[in-house]
Amino acid sequence: MNARRNTKTAAASIAAILALSAVLAGCSGGAKESAPAAGKAADGKMEAKTEAPLEVSIMTILLTPSPAADDNPIKKAIEKATNSKMKIQWVSGNNYADKLNVTLASGDIPELILINDPFTSVFRNSVTQGAFWDVAPFIKDYPNLSSKISKTAWDLTKMQDGKNYGIPRPRPSEADNFFIVRKDWLDNLGLKVPTTTDELYDVMKAFAEKDPDKNGKNDTVPFAANVNPTDMGALGQIENSFTGVNGRWKLLDGKFVHTSFLPETRKSLEYLTKAYKEKLIPEDFAALKLTQTGDLFKAGKAGIISDKAGTMVDYYDKLKVVQPDFKQENFYPITSINGYNPKGPGFSGMMSIPKSVPEAKMKRILKLMDTWMSDDVFAIQQYGFEGTHHTVKDGVKVINTEKLAADNGADFNQIAYVADPYASSTKVFFPKEVNALYTKIQDERAKNSVADISTGLFSPTVQKALPEYEKKVQDLKTKIILGREPITAWDEFVTKMKADADMVKMSQEMTEAYQKRSGGK
Repeated sequence: MNARRNTKTAAASIAAILALSAVLAGCSGGAKESAPAAGKAADGKMEAKTEAPLEVSIMTILLTPSPAADDNPIKKAIEKATNSKMKIQWVSGNNYADKLNVTLASGDIPELILINDPFTSVFRNSVTQGAFWDVAPFIKDYPNLSSKISKTAWDLTKMQDGKNYGIPRPRPSEADNFFIVRKDWLDNLGLKVPTTTDELYDVMKAFAEKDPDKNGKNDTVPFAANVNPTDMGALGQIENSFTGVNGRWKLLDGKFVHTSFLPETRKSLEYLTKAYKEKLIPEDFAALKLTQTGDLFKAGKAGIISDKAGTMVDYYDKLKVVQPDFKQENFYPITSINGYNPKGPGFSGMMSIPKSVPEAKMKRILKLMDTWMSDDVFAIQQYGFEGTHHTVKDGVKVINTEKLAADNGADFNQIAYVADPYASSTKVFFPKEVNALYTKIQDERAKNSVADISTGLFSPTVQKALPEYEKKVQDLKTKIILGREPITAWDEFVTKMKADADMVKMSQEMTEAYQKRSGGK
């Protein structure tokens, strides 16, 4: 992977150039030729002038106790590699949102600034007032910005006018939270990894009734899942597998329709109601916290959870205590259910450039970010310096995490970052065979993974009315699954809400926002 490549090549190239320069200088020592005039080479041609370092002010978030000093060695090395001089304002994560709002309101905005949430009303207003550069027309000229940030991230950070007012901070988009199944339990019962909701139900029923852990007791939970006050939580993976939708809106015949109106949502409720009656989901699912569902799996009591493959080690270490023969590859990610699996948004905030920066300097800032994302430069903050922050053993960098943290290596990820596209699935400390398995499964998932296309779409009515509506939706779903309300109550609710003025307006506004952002497509 790009981020793991050895960074000695660039250093060796520089050393070779310096050595060659010294040899050439030595060879000319006895010559009586006149020195060339200033600005001219010996052949009379003008030398290329060295561009002065880019001086740039930056504001970003700080997630560690103390910020990097101005003379921090990692900062100085990045500055040298990018030909820049950075004046960085580090703001504690505890009050970054407040500080950002004050800064945006003041109009005195640093030349490169972290917008941790691109869709707040404050930032939207700044964009509407013309306060930030649309960087989209220029990105094609910067290979790392265009290739190391996913199309998903660029698409989902577009504002309501279809423009990109910042550089997305990349995160892996593939292999988002989805079903993880105990492969050893499947093997014990002679079952295959499920691919449909019907097969998933059969697996859960077998996990409930056929002693999958072979301990002679009826003490297993098929699917350790919960719900939240405003959404389906982990149980939402089942609902989404019915609807094929990641998020709350589906584009249907060119219009945005809330998923509560879909007939597939009703089918998922019937499915979950039956599953609850047959004890295939926890009896107290409505009260469980997400951490408690994880605890059930770690204790060896549950056969299925919703998580990322890359979290395997968190579960494995605990499972090995209660089940010493548990193997890492038995923490098995399901590829898809009904041809569906979720894709993440591919970003976490973005770095924006205010319009107060002239175009020429804006392009130099884009170049700064592009150069910073190259393998050799990004490796400076990722690995530090050999002999100080890491050693190389058998071609692999072994990091001194304490020293790298002391020199604030990770802090610079809050400005420029390169996401390993497999980071949600694989880890350098996983066994090779496990990484190979998880890579293969992620590649299969990528063929039909679905992003939440409503991310970032702006609707005034959604902001005003949707939160309360979704509380009502979730409350009714939970009551139906628990058997406290009949499925007919859902039909009555949906019929009523389809005629609700706010719901009609939300659908219209979301549709218009999507069409505008996607250029009328």
